[in-house]
Amino acid sequence: THTSFWKVLALLLFSRQALSSASMIGGIFIYNHKGEALISRVFRDNVGRSALDAFRVSVIHARQQVRSPVTNIARTSFFHVRRGSLWIAAVTKQNVNAALVFEFLGKFVAILQNYFAVLTEESIKNNFVLIYELVDEILDFGYPQRTETSALKAVITQQGIKSATQEEQKQITSQVTGHIGWRREGIKYRKNELFLDVLESVNLLMSPQGQVLSAHVSGRIVMKSYLSGMPECKFGMNDKLMVEKNAKPSTQEAASMDSYQAKKTGRTGGIAIDDSTFHQCVKLSKFESERSISFIPPDGEFELMKYRTTSDISLPFRIIPLIREVARTKLEVKVVLKSNYKLTVFGQKIEVRIPTPKSTSGVSLLCQKGRAKYKASDNAIVWKIKRMSGMRDTQLSAEVDLLPSNSSERASQASKAPISMNFEVPFACSGLKVRYLKVFEPKLNYSDHDTVKWVRYIGKSGLYETRCA
Repeated sequence: THTSFWKVLALLLFSRQALSSASMIGGIFIYNHKGEALISRVFRDNVGRSALDAFRVSVIHARQQVRSPVTNIARTSFFHVRRGSLWIAAVTKQNVNAALVFEFLGKFVAILQNYFAVLTEESIKNNFVLIYELVDEILDFGYPQRTETSALKAVITQQGIKSATQEEQKQITSQVTGHIGWRREGIKYRKNELFLDVLESVNLLMSPQGQVLSAHVSGRIVMKSYLSGMPECKFGMNDKLMVEKNAKPSTQEAASMDSYQAKKTGRTGGIAIDDSTFHQCVKLSKFESERSISFIPPDGEFELMKYRTTSDISLPFRIIPLIREVARTKLEVKVVLKSNYKLTVFGQKIEVRIPTPKSTSGVSLLCQKGRAKYKASDNAIVWKIKRMSGMRDTQLSAEVDLLPSNSSERASQASKAPISMNFEVPFACSGLKVRYLKVFEPKLNYSDHDTVKWVRYIGKSGLYETRCA
């Protein structure tokens, strides 16, 4: 029995060590576009300095573009993201959770942007010491720790590490180890305000005949909280399960808002959310039982929720392409753009990219609205419209001259490339609507009516493409 006890203990220690090593980061590097290491922090002995050169040679200076965000070099895994001219890479020798590493890298970039506003090579060099302090605070021996900006700013300021008083140290300790680690006590504002942005990215692949081949909306709900004390917020949207759960709205305000939105959008039911993730401040037990989003918000800006939906998507624009070969060295291109939203709504920052063959020698253009030009470097016609109202259509016509060699082959290659589009519209393409947003703070004696609340909807194009043939 004595021998078996030690065997069990050894097995437990081995499994614990294996589990721990499977969730750690060996080092973190920041490179500029030349491949020079601006920040280098190694946590484990098994990650050597040679890893710096390996990533620079195999990824940054690679002859072919590296599309995968994960690169394995000599049994070392590099997880990297690119922001402008900077490369941020996490390195490990272990079989780590890739989703966890990329989530950490996203948080790390957000923290740096929160501190420096713009993330550039110059801002990295100007805040060299501060970045090392942040890295050591958010990573403990390679394990991700607290990544809430509000909690970090209580310890690390723009000038360096803050020497906190005894009272502040108690607040920081309570914030890190307590029930509400994302918000400190004693926050006060003269004016209590709450900003909510519904940001959506609509993705589409459509056939030339107008058949939707695939479509989905990826959404984010971003909030800016400037509230005093420790308020509790309740947020409601027209999620299908939430609407069915609360068939009769709990408040007169929610009822009037529902009826107004039903008249405005023509949708009487809610939207079907396929999957969603929440900020740690959301009380998930209440969401599962009551389908209400209840939370104590962090101070400042944060992402409350991410979601994805694939049904009943409102497609803001439709592209109708017509490409035909009128001669061996000439193509005729016609593209009709239709807006499918209400007359009172305006789409902005509209850009349509129409691919052309590589053998294109010249293009003559005529468009009814906006401006169009041929970009030889991109092998594409770029059509830009600043503003377009709903229920309208406009047209672009082009004659494309081709070089004599392999003109038919080049034309067929061009027809395979889809027409892509960028735009921005002031509504949620998924149909998501905010039903209510309430604030409660009993200790400071200010009510929901004393809080100024702002709600904004922004829909943008993701990968919005229409096939030509």
